[in-house]
Amino acid sequence: MSDKLETVRKALTGISGVPVTPYRADGSIDVDKLDTLIKGMAAARVHNLMAAGNTGEFFTLTMDEIRLVHRVTIEAAAGKSLVSAAVGRSLADAKALARDAIAHGADAVMGHHPMDPFAGPAYQTRYFLELADFCTVPLIAYVRSDSFSVADFRQLALHPNVAGIKFASSNLMLLSEVVRSTHDAPAIWVCGLAEGWAPAFYALGARGFTSGLVNVFPERSHAIHRALEAGDYAAARSLIDGIAEFETLRTKYNNGANVTVVKEALGMLGTDVGPVRLPGVVALNESERTTLRTVVARLTAEMRAA
Repeated sequence: MSDKLETVRKALTGISGVPVTPYRADGSIDVDKLDTLIKGMAAARVHNLMAAGNTGEFFTLTMDEIRLVHRVTIEAAAGKSLVSAAVGRSLADAKALARDAIAHGADAVMGHHPMDPFAGPAYQTRYFLELADFCTVPLIAYVRSDSFSVADFRQLALHPNVAGIKFASSNLMLLSEVVRSTHDAPAIWVCGLAEGWAPAFYALGARGFTSGLVNVFPERSHAIHRALEAGDYAAARSLIDGIAEFETLRTKYNNGANVTVVKEALGMLGTDVGPVRLPGVVALNESERTTLRTVVARLTAEMRAA
């Protein structure tokens, strides 16, 4: 397991791309388009693919659909990118999904934040710890709350099967405290808020970042990652400035347009992956679409000129 953990931790210091889930006209998953999308991201050397993550609309997928996304992603990546299978919902559901994903060759399991409205923070920690005990591949804990105590985070970071914590809170004071309190732990702290937050996270000791942008412009994500790894924060900020409108659009409607923007950008580049499922924002309005079209055209031109 130690070799597996080191492999996953190394991948986590890179880009954790979260692929969208394409749909056919009848609303079912378009396996062929998903296969093509994954092969493209693997060819672009995205370090880690989080199959059925939030950008993949995990919470709108059925259990069988999640299993399908896992299988297609594992097969299409073909070892060129590490694949972390996202699991969640009840602990029993998460274990069942993890068991099947591991059987199909997942390199790691990512536990979605337990979303029960009556969950206690310490017991959400226990959810992750039990999942880590269960899995025979490394676990990545996806924490989307700043309600965990430093002691809770320390428990996660010290678990022998937790490869890393995907920290998806903008509470940078908490991040600095938990990083400081876990210098003796091998777990990787990952920026779970995409490229825009990555410089601040890196400055506090995190490594790597999650990305929806890699569905569309993986070259830009790689350039940002290279700048951060080199400690060139000015270059990283300049590159992030160029995608600021893209990421701002994704935060609209209380982040309800997060996936919508990525899917519509793909459509503008010639790959129609279908709309977002409810309760996400199904489609952008014309003003938002005009802004996105301008950003996509500019980024495409920059990429061709590079």
